[in-house]
Amino acid sequence: MTHPAPRPGARRPLGVITRGTTNPNRLRRVDNWIVETCGDALRAAADPLVVDLGYGATPVTPVELRARLAARVRPDVRVVGLEIDPVRVAAAEPAADPPWLTFARGGFELAGLRPALVRAFNVLRQYDESEVAGAWRTVTERLAPGGLLVEGTCDELGRLGGWVLLDAGGPRTLTLAARPTTLSSPAQLAERLPKALIHRNVPGERIHDLIRALEDAWQAAAGYAPFGPRERWTRTVTAVRQSGWPVLGRPRHWRQGTLTLPWPTIAPTHP
Repeated sequence: MTHPAPRPGARRPLGVITRGTTNPNRLRRVDNWIVETCGDALRAAADPLVVDLGYGATPVTPVELRARLAARVRPDVRVVGLEIDPVRVAAAEPAADPPWLTFARGGFELAGLRPALVRAFNVLRQYDESEVAGAWRTVTERLAPGGLLVEGTCDELGRLGGWVLLDAGGPRTLTLAARPTTLSSPAQLAERLPKALIHRNVPGERIHDLIRALEDAWQAAAGYAPFGPRERWTRTVTAVRQSGWPVLGRPRHWRQGTLTLPWPTIAPTHP
């Protein structure tokens, strides 16, 4: 199945230009999570179209996303990198590999496309928290039936991150991710919470309670440090789960440095 090419100039892109900072492998953690968590949805999609929204000053992240999805999910997946800045779109053209990887000008309106999956990373970080729900809604309303949005943020090297999985009904889960070998404290995760939560790490909010629970469990698991940081992180997540937090996934996921919970568990108390 083919999809209509975005029509430059047909509609003004929605959004503002991001800083554009990017690095190779910066989004490896979220990409691996997408492969495992969203892979079945992509395999079942009639049209496996994926949009990398706001890929930045260089096309490295959509190139990597296409390679990972093609190798591990389905070889006919197509990735379209969308950027508001036409200069960035033009600069990305040498990396294009039509029809599998293309670039176009677009924003939250998705340039008229109806993708099965959208990845939007480090895009909403510069927006006001009050704008997040509207941006989510604008994107999810344009997804193909059963489509998914993964929206979040990470540090410059991809060692710390947090993202929300959404569908047409709204947010479904929150995932926090870290590289255990460089994690000194779970409190560091607060620095890279998605925009919807980053200002909510204050007493009275559930995300604050979660970070505190992780920090307490991390300190209690200090005795496992000689067995390696992955073991200490796994023990930390296990303890948090045993204390009542509905952590999703299995220990093998936790050893990779991720922690996923249902959105209602940590949603803002006063949205």
